[in-house]
Amino acid sequence: MPRDRLQSVGREDAARFADFTASRCPAPLVLPFANLSSDPEQQYFADGITEDLTTDLSRLAGMLVISHTTAVTYRNKPVDTRQIGRELRVRYVLEGSVRRLGSRVRVNAQLIDAETDAHLWADRFDGDTSDLFALQDAITSQIAYALDIELPVAEAARPTEHADAMDYLFRGRVLFPAGSPSRRNYAQAINFLEHGLALDPQSAEIQTYLAGVLVNGVVTFMTDTAAADLARAEDLIDQALGTSPRSFYAHYVKGTVLRAKSRWDEAILHFETSLSLNRNSVSALQGLGWCKLYTGSLDEVIPTAEQAIRIGPRDPTIGFRYLMIGTAHLLQSRIDEAILWFERGRSVMPGVPAIRGRLASAYALRGETERAPAELAEARRLAEKVFSSITQVKAGQSWGVPKTRLCSKPRISPGCVRPECRRNEASGRRRAKGQRKSCPAASPARKMFGFRKNDNTSAPLGDRARCRLPFGRHT
Repeated sequence: MPRDRLQSVGREDAARFADFTASRCPAPLVLPFANLSSDPEQQYFADGITEDLTTDLSRLAGMLVISHTTAVTYRNKPVDTRQIGRELRVRYVLEGSVRRLGSRVRVNAQLIDAETDAHLWADRFDGDTSDLFALQDAITSQIAYALDIELPVAEAARPTEHADAMDYLFRGRVLFPAGSPSRRNYAQAINFLEHGLALDPQSAEIQTYLAGVLVNGVVTFMTDTAAADLARAEDLIDQALGTSPRSFYAHYVKGTVLRAKSRWDEAILHFETSLSLNRNSVSALQGLGWCKLYTGSLDEVIPTAEQAIRIGPRDPTIGFRYLMIGTAHLLQSRIDEAILWFERGRSVMPGVPAIRGRLASAYALRGETERAPAELAEARRLAEKVFSSITQVKAGQSWGVPKTRLCSKPRISPGCVRPECRRNEASGRRRAKGQRKSCPAASPARKMFGFRKNDNTSAPLGDRARCRLPFGRHT
């Protein structure tokens, strides 16, 4: 492209941004990443990261990003971020470098305030070049997700004499979803977003984030008015989707509302739509994982949670992904693995009652008679109404009871189709005498989720064993 055309593109971008410069919309520029390798042929990898980051950032809610064609006009030039900010009327500049040595690649990235030249965020990412495209995707996903958290924090920190609707939006986003989950943070986020909505009742973005806080308070047991909050969240998100049907975060929130109402198949459609609009949405991956768990696709739960962890390894809500993995292990009677993941979740999010309650059940199943009551007591302190009794626990599980599937598998032993069942041989001997015994391997999970006593039917004798176990899983 001729240089005069590039300059024209830059002027067009600047003119396009002039309309919203006075607003509080984050406007970043992704400068071409520098190739610090000795081989100039590696520039293509640095360019690929720059282009992918520009694309990924443009998909984020409320984000307007300067085009890549404008950014390349600054290649191999001394970078003066303040001058760039004035020329293009951008608030933030993302710059970085790529260094390749043998089979290893290191990428450094840093976010700079274009008004003050202050460094707001920096990180580095290392990887193996055995699959360059996979490495490029992983690095750009992590950077894009980190900026989705850091930019609202930077915007909320900007001084302002008179707070407007966008000010309250960014203040709320700092507490949720960027903040650590707690009743206090949720309540403060709702307060900020309610103020913002009062100033701009038609803002689809504020409606979306307010609905998100409300429904997440319901599914994490951090509200005492679950029914009212869920109804308000559904009303708000339906309004927001009517205005912004291509908002990835709005589809995530709608999916979470449906998940809270045990409408998992419908929720999956919204989570998948959210991911099609923003592949880096950790929230949508998390919601999709829970729905996969409760619709019976247990083998898809852990890979989905692991993908979310790879994209957001420093996410303040990562404990929810640990909770999901632990639950998947617990449902398959891998108690020790479940406890490991629940304890990880507790260490990063100690104030989440759902993690404490699930860890208490896992400790009890392993016979930890001191630890189990202690965790249950803490869960009750954090959410007294939910964990005060078994009846309240069942009633408080807004997502209901996981579905079971009627499965047919070749009989592995006379006792049970599940090879990990410790009583296979004994069960076989009992059945040979005409006795019937249900498989104990499924019992912990079924008890935890409130199955009736006669739900766990035993596998009959015959060439094909038919058994109603959670999710129809026979590993």
